[in-house]
Amino acid sequence: MYAGRAAGLAAAAQAPPPPALGVPSSAGAEETGRPAELLVQNMDSQKDVQPPKQQPMIYICGECHTENEIKARDPIRCRECGYRIMYKKRTKRLVVFDAR
Repeated sequence: MYAGRAAGLAAAAQAPPPPALGVPSSAGAEETGRPAELLVQNMDSQKDVQPPKQQPMIYICGECHTENEIKARDPIRCRECGYRIMYKKRTKRLVVFDAR
């Protein structure tokens, strides 16, 4: 009953391990029709992508209605009057909601 299962496990133990990521292999190059060097170059170029820099957001003071640029670690306070309630300015980007 377990003889077929044992034979399958023995065959799996003798199989070569899969190639490591980023290591060019002849099988991968033949399947895609591209040289192996090109595959490695594409993986390296994806690592160089950096996240965008944090830009200050524009908030409107709840008291004097002036626009203030506030960065991530700045205190939330109006630069003109010192009021602490700020409202985020509406974005100019199109926002679409799917209501059902």
